[in-house]
Amino acid sequence: MKLLAPKPGWTSRADVIVVGSGIAGMTTALQLRTFGLSVLIVTKAKVDEGSTKWAQGGIAAALGDGDSPEAHLTDTLTAGAGLCDVEAVRVLVTEGPEAVRKLIERGAKFDTEADGEIALTREGGHLRNRILHAGGDATGAEVSRALLAAVRNDPQIEVVEDALVLDALKDKTGRVCGVTLHVIGAGSRDGVGQALGKAVVLGTGGLGQVFASTTNPSVSTGDGVALALRAGAKIADVEFIQFHPTVLWLGGKSRGQQPLISEAVRGEGAYLVDDSGARFMQGLHPLAELAPRDVVAIAIMRKMKETGQDHVWLDVRHLTGFAERFPTINASCLSHDIDPTKDLIPVAPASHYASGGVRVDLNGHSSIPGLYACGETACSGVHGANRLASNSLLEGLVFSARIAADIAANAAILGRKRHARHGLRQGCHQRLALFQQGQHSPARRARPKTGQPRHQLDQRFDVAAVLHSASLQNGNFISAGRPSAWVIFCISACPRAAAFACASRSAAKIRSSTTSFSEAIRIEGSISSPVTSPLAVQRAFTSPAPASPITTVRASSSCISAILACMSCAAFIILAISPRPPKPFSISTS
Repeated sequence: MKLLAPKPGWTSRADVIVVGSGIAGMTTALQLRTFGLSVLIVTKAKVDEGSTKWAQGGIAAALGDGDSPEAHLTDTLTAGAGLCDVEAVRVLVTEGPEAVRKLIERGAKFDTEADGEIALTREGGHLRNRILHAGGDATGAEVSRALLAAVRNDPQIEVVEDALVLDALKDKTGRVCGVTLHVIGAGSRDGVGQALGKAVVLGTGGLGQVFASTTNPSVSTGDGVALALRAGAKIADVEFIQFHPTVLWLGGKSRGQQPLISEAVRGEGAYLVDDSGARFMQGLHPLAELAPRDVVAIAIMRKMKETGQDHVWLDVRHLTGFAERFPTINASCLSHDIDPTKDLIPVAPASHYASGGVRVDLNGHSSIPGLYACGETACSGVHGANRLASNSLLEGLVFSARIAADIAANAAILGRKRHARHGLRQGCHQRLALFQQGQHSPARRARPKTGQPRHQLDQRFDVAAVLHSASLQNGNFISAGRPSAWVIFCISACPRAAAFACASRSAAKIRSSTTSFSEAIRIEGSISSPVTSPLAVQRAFTSPAPASPITTVRASSSCISAILACMSCAAFIILAISPRPPKPFSISTS
């Protein structure tokens, strides 16, 4: 399915197109630059208006004393209700600490203790203090600031704002090579255009705006997942929508993005209470208020149904220094005439995070070549049915690095293959031209130490050149079934030549009679060579017949030559006893 839109009126190019400017998109772009690849970032609104800057709690990583990736893995699997991909989680928790250190190197400043060590707190589902935070409860804003500064400082990263992505573009092989987009702006980039590159990375965030009440910003409308779905990519676990237990209750008519009350507040000791002031999480779960989010959210909904109320209460009055520790939350409460030091805070669950999305592997690659996804847009399996608190920012850091490395590796491989194909194609065309003229290529430097005429071996390499040229231009020059005589014939040339060279200083003497072996090769269609018109070529070749060789071994290297010679003989014997005549093949230059 394609969206109806005018034809692109402009084109922009880069090595990689990154859609989205949150922690996933910007980190991917910066990592790609470490491999020397140019990047075009496309974002639907302004570059800092995604979900990242709204993250309050922090980033989970096993950095504290007594903590370990294994402990982090256990907590993540427990929260995921048994549906996590264990290997994906292992990647997340193992590579997480280094990813956080890299973020700090890029300029992110986290809160520290008096001794200068990074301050760590707890959130729901964590059995250890492993949550890094910045600005008290403004972690996302600090992360976004640092990454954006690094992006703007790199001239090889171009940013296009106010651009709604429409559809993925594919090349003739089905590989994603760009996107179409609609820029709402002025100047040369106004209207519908296209961005082309070697790969496309989706980091468009979640889909919280599907729900009436959510913590997500207005841009979280699931654009990346929709694009991937229209392109034919696999989507997984979209039913696993996480509801944050404690969102500021603003009344039944409030819609859209609601103020979040970070889980870190409960990590610092806040209580959930009902209308009577009684704590209701005690006895429901060993961790009480710090149980996984799904457990707490369900408990709140049940309490609301039991009491007939549309919210419960969060009690922070006993916490000292609340305003200093959580300045953003404190300001939000005060703006709605709630003083956390004196009043209970009304809270209720709201849509928060999509654990499902574009199905990707451990390198962020989707089911379609050239299309990657990262962050909330992706579904790597790390979250299972319920995301562990503060694993979201960590996911963006870890898998963006893997995506960049995979794209860089594939770009290098494709570049080498392209170069090799070009060189081989040129060589094959030259040989083919000589072959068609009745000539043969120059003899190989390592002439076999046999009585075999040099030109006979050259003929076999000439035929191999023809077949290679066919394979390069047609992709598959031989039909399914038994290989043709000429395929076996040409394949045998290389091991026999290697065997002869290996045994040049040995006493191995391989003698065979010479038999005329004639078979017609028909080449139909034009080939990129001096010959431009269709042609048909028939040549008779002379090759060693599979006669019984007499071999005398005087050195260990002779064993290799004998084995390879036997393999060639066996191929010819099988061919000789087969009643099925070889099929002609065609070379297509379409």
